[in-house]
Amino acid sequence: MLDINLIRTQPELVKQAVRDRQNPELIDVIDQALALDGKRREALREVETLKAQRNTVSKEIGRMKDAAEREAKIVEQRTVNERIAALDAELRQVEAELEAAVSALPNLPDPRTPVGATEDENVVLRTIGEPRAFDFTPQPHWDLGPRLGILDFERGTKLAGSRFYVLTGAGARLQRALIAWMLDLHIRQGYTEAYLPFMVKGDIVYAAGQLPKFRDNLYRDAEEDYWMVPTAEIPLTGLHKDEILDGASLPRNYTAYTPCFRREKIAAGRDVRGIKRGHQFDKVEMYVYCKPEDSDAALEAMREHAEATLAGLGLTYRVKQLCTADIGFGARMTYDLEVWAPGCNEWLEVSSVSNVGDFQARRGNIRFRREAGAKPELVHTLNGSGLGLPRTLIAVLENNQQADGSIVVPDVLLPWMGGITRLG
Repeated sequence: MLDINLIRTQPELVKQAVRDRQNPELIDVIDQALALDGKRREALREVETLKAQRNTVSKEIGRMKDAAEREAKIVEQRTVNERIAALDAELRQVEAELEAAVSALPNLPDPRTPVGATEDENVVLRTIGEPRAFDFTPQPHWDLGPRLGILDFERGTKLAGSRFYVLTGAGARLQRALIAWMLDLHIRQGYTEAYLPFMVKGDIVYAAGQLPKFRDNLYRDAEEDYWMVPTAEIPLTGLHKDEILDGASLPRNYTAYTPCFRREKIAAGRDVRGIKRGHQFDKVEMYVYCKPEDSDAALEAMREHAEATLAGLGLTYRVKQLCTADIGFGARMTYDLEVWAPGCNEWLEVSSVSNVGDFQARRGNIRFRREAGAKPELVHTLNGSGLGLPRTLIAVLENNQQADGSIVVPDVLLPWMGGITRLG
């Protein structure tokens, strides 16, 4: 959430930010927030004046000797009390409307984020490795998997409908190996593993910036306030909600595996063949709480950690910096890592690494003290996939396929494969 003081003092900066994000319709929301903020401050001034007046009159009443005069003053004060009650109710309503307006506004892009009108203006910073040269035509995973008996689309559809699948045998084991290896790698990189609830309360989803904007893309329990997590970023944000952290304990680096659940309405019309995009998928997440002055360096470190997973798997990948039209709602600056999938014949995004600044911390009231007795400050938070499945699995399958249709297991995954070195 943006600071209302920023919106009030630099409205044109905020308006230019939503223009750069290709959300000009939000300019009206900014104006609405400014009007509500003015109304709120005016009501606050009046109610504070009346409450001060009430306190003064109450003392006067206590000193009055004449009963009739005292009663007249009490009657007069009732009108003031009624006005205070009405103003308090009005304030609650205005503050709720103001919060709703400000909650609809995205984060301000970092000045280093390229301005662009579409995702086509994302900037490819570098490509690492060369796509493997095959002496046969590489097959896509949607052919490889069923042929090897490790990927079953029909039973996935039978169980849950379209965009679901079943991994069996060595395929399921390979997926589990990827998750375990990535978690262990991130632990070696300095992250603390967390096992998290896969359902969280609405206020946790709000704190992470997913509500109200992405409400239609989330799964929710119909009877209770439980939301299925679309990413481990949500519970990791909520981990320190409403806390004041010791500055000496920062940074706090976390990693976690969760299944992720998304309705994928925003993906309508995109190529969803195979297992590239589904309503349920696995992901290993990295998350950092740090001091504001350290978040730029933390972003670069997290990007390097995500790259290390791709390097360890021996995959060809590229690093992109997202432009203003493509960065996430809460992000200030984002790197995407895309891996080459020769069977699909395309680059697949397997990680987004973002600096969110104090956007989530303000929503979640997450602060720190630099020293005992110091005024609490908002932390900065960062998040990144390390990596997302199933696209990483797709890349492993398609890049390691052999002419006979088998698939060689990457060396780093062998400790979790129970002696299996080749699928097929």
